[in-house]
Amino acid sequence: MTDLFADPAGFLRRLVLMTPALLIAVTVHELAHALVADRLGDPTARRLGRITLNPLPHIDPLGALCFVLGGFGWAKPVPVNAQNLKHPVSDMTWVAAAGPLANFLAAFGALILLNMLGRAGLLPDLIRAVMSYVFRFNLLLGIFNLIPVPPLDGGHFLGYLLPQSAAGLVRMLEQYGIFILLLLVFTGATQRIVDPVYLWMGRTMIDLVRLLV
Repeated sequence: MTDLFADPAGFLRRLVLMTPALLIAVTVHELAHALVADRLGDPTARRLGRITLNPLPHIDPLGALCFVLGGFGWAKPVPVNAQNLKHPVSDMTWVAAAGPLANFLAAFGALILLNMLGRAGLLPDLIRAVMSYVFRFNLLLGIFNLIPVPPLDGGHFLGYLLPQSAAGLVRMLEQYGIFILLLLVFTGATQRIVDPVYLWMGRTMIDLVRLLV
């Protein structure tokens, strides 16, 4: 937000470069949820048109705004009917994990492309900037969504990881999770949670790409 007032032209240039990367990260994330839920027996996402590479059905306006202004955000959740799943609790955990895992794979793929195109001399500055944002946003979105607060994916792990006696706590978090999440984002708490993991995973991926490519 500071950049918007200090350097509006620079902010707008970055926004133009960031937008394709954000759309890719969101689409990869939600499509993975939809595909895994469909594979495990719930056709809800397919019926609602969420198994698509079109980013528009996956965008949550507030989540996108938080991503642009605060560096962290979320997409429109893929609806899943757990009653259609053979093993509702464990299958929902797989559905939740699919989004962050897809983002991590996309981030790793972006790094490989950056490395290969750079070595071949086929990496204009514009493409380098966009691909760098693809790496960054996918990694950030994957890590951010693992925070155990509904409606983030990490919140879906609670029912699987916590004992039955904690059911009341889980219901409370599901009811007020969005407010807790906004508080974490706008107080900067998410940055203190996510940044160390982002730096570690980023360095690890970079080291792996250097070994493989």
